[in-house]
Amino acid sequence: MSRALITGGSGVIGAAIAHLLAQAGHHIYVHAHANLPQAERVAAEIIAKGGAAQAVCFDITDHAQTAQALAQILKAGPIQILVNNAGIHDDAVLPGMRQEQWARVIDVSLNGFFNVTQPLLLPMLRTRFGRIINISSVAALMGNRGQANYAAAKAGLHGATRALALELASRGITVNTVAPGIIASPTAEKSFPPEVIKKLVPMQRAGQPEEVAELVAFLASERASYISGQLISINGAMA
Repeated sequence: MSRALITGGSGVIGAAIAHLLAQAGHHIYVHAHANLPQAERVAAEIIAKGGAAQAVCFDITDHAQTAQALAQILKAGPIQILVNNAGIHDDAVLPGMRQEQWARVIDVSLNGFFNVTQPLLLPMLRTRFGRIINISSVAALMGNRGQANYAAAKAGLHGATRALALELASRGITVNTVAPGIIASPTAEKSFPPEVIKKLVPMQRAGQPEEVAELVAFLASERASYISGQLISINGAMA
């Protein structure tokens, strides 16, 4: 049984990914920072369905705290599937954006990526199998008003994905980016009413979290062993 860590696993997309990877037979670590109770609910749901899961809580922007938490996880064995899903919004047009808004969003997506991924690589390399999937956004491809910080942070993951894929390719480890568009969630429903979605999305609907999870689960499988260094969009033909 491979062991999978999903950062931001308490969110809508993270939870869908956790459930689907659990169905594929993996032991799931459902990560949260501010919303541990929800991560615990996701883990309990997986266990109730016969899967293996546990919730873990740490701040991925805190290098020392993350290293300590991962050291505990690694005591049980290497993580072979890593989904870097954690990310935050703190929107403002750039002329009015505060420095802390810029820094916090970059910190979670990019420094968080490093803090989580780097300590897991050597144990993963020793197994000669691994799947790293970084969750980006259509905002990194198209830009979005009020989200220069978020677009920059997620676009940075694309470059990191490509470089890391080259570094790990000979060791049986793939690294890919998935860039969702508008995905159904309570937050999306507030920001994107149906009439707006019909204008923005050629398919005229929001995507479902399970659709993103299906793509991630495929990339995490043996069937995707020759796909690496790629940016794969799932956005209803937006971009």
